[in-house]
Amino acid sequence: MPPTPPAAVAQAPARTAAIWAALDPVVTTGAPLQVLDVGGGSGMFAVPLAELGHHVTVVDPSADALATLHRRAATAGVGERVRGVQGDGDRMLTALPSADLFDLVLCHFVLEVVDDPASTLQQVAGVLRPGGLLSTASANRAGAVLARAVGGHPVEARALLTGQDPAPARGGPARRRFGPEELIGLLAGAGLEPGEWRGVSVVTDLLGASTGADADALRALELSLATTSPYRDVATGLHVLATRP
Repeated sequence: MPPTPPAAVAQAPARTAAIWAALDPVVTTGAPLQVLDVGGGSGMFAVPLAELGHHVTVVDPSADALATLHRRAATAGVGERVRGVQGDGDRMLTALPSADLFDLVLCHFVLEVVDDPASTLQQVAGVLRPGGLLSTASANRAGAVLARAVGGHPVEARALLTGQDPAPARGGPARRRFGPEELIGLLAGAGLEPGEWRGVSVVTDLLGASTGADADALRALELSLATTSPYRDVATGLHVLATRP
């Protein structure tokens, strides 16, 4: 019998509820999985997955984030099931032993900042077992346009609409945003078979942290909107589960 899901899965934060809903059938039934979390930082997904009995490797460029990961895993009593590997940017996966293959790979909000998203996804496909799953989440262009507009920045919103850097004067690399078709096309181009896309945080990010909304009601609303057009179209993020044939 699989272990009972911990609170982080059974009662996921509203912002990530759609992602956990997609993962739930994969991670709460069957044998323990070998999981890779690319850019998984301090373990927001890794530690709950380890609590479910899975073995999780987190690859991240930040030594500080990995130190936090190990502390969180130890506090949760799952330190022996969580491994942190420091890897740099687009070459994160080269830090893994060449023989490592995984049943499930998480690539959440990473494609926005790597130099070449297509190359990153090809690397991910290469470490998935046949039949393995990739969980990918990315920033949604339509959601970013809406957020800038309602935030009182119409010029930045229009720039995002046409794929431009909304604030080049601020310096630093521009963060990429994707449309659903773009993300699905990238996954298919890496030799993966994408499933249906979901909206991630359709309303939660618009409300902000100070909202007095009931957490359970907000989570239920997010789960309903995640697969419902036109609401999912303007979500903060996109999520797709894809399979390696």
